[in-house]
Amino acid sequence: MNVPDDLRYSEDHEWVRVEDGGRARFGITDFAQDALGDVVFVQVPAVGSVVTRGSSISEVESTKSVSDVYAPVSGTVVEANDELADAPQKLNEDPYGDGWVGVIELSDPSEVDSLLDAAAYRALVEGADGGQG
Repeated sequence: MNVPDDLRYSEDHEWVRVEDGGRARFGITDFAQDALGDVVFVQVPAVGSVVTRGSSISEVESTKSVSDVYAPVSGTVVEANDELADAPQKLNEDPYGDGWVGVIELSDPSEVDSLLDAAAYRALVEGADGGQG
C-alpha cells in the first residue's frame, strides 16, 4: 500500500497536497481505490462550489459499489479533474498523480494541520485491514 510521506490524509481515505497560493489538491488514497476495485465512473466536483470539510464533494462508482468522496478541507473548488470522466481508471492506476479529483482554495488553511500525517494514516488503515498491508 502506497502512503506518500508528503501528503496529509482524512479518516475517510482522501489525501491532500497543499500547493502554492493556499490551494489543496485532493483525491482518494491507494487504500480507498484498492477497496473499491475497478473504478468505472467518477463524478468530479463542480468548479465554483463552496464545500465544507466532511461534506460529500464527489462520487466514485466501481464494479463493487458507489462511494462518496468527502471534502478533506473547506473552501471553494477551483479545479476539477475532468479527464476522469473519460478515464476513470486513473483513480486505480495513479491515485496520487493523474487520478487527483479536484483542487480546493482553502478558506481555513489551519484545517490541513488537523489531517493525519502519513504515519498516522498508515496506522489507521493497518488497523482497518488487520495489518495485512
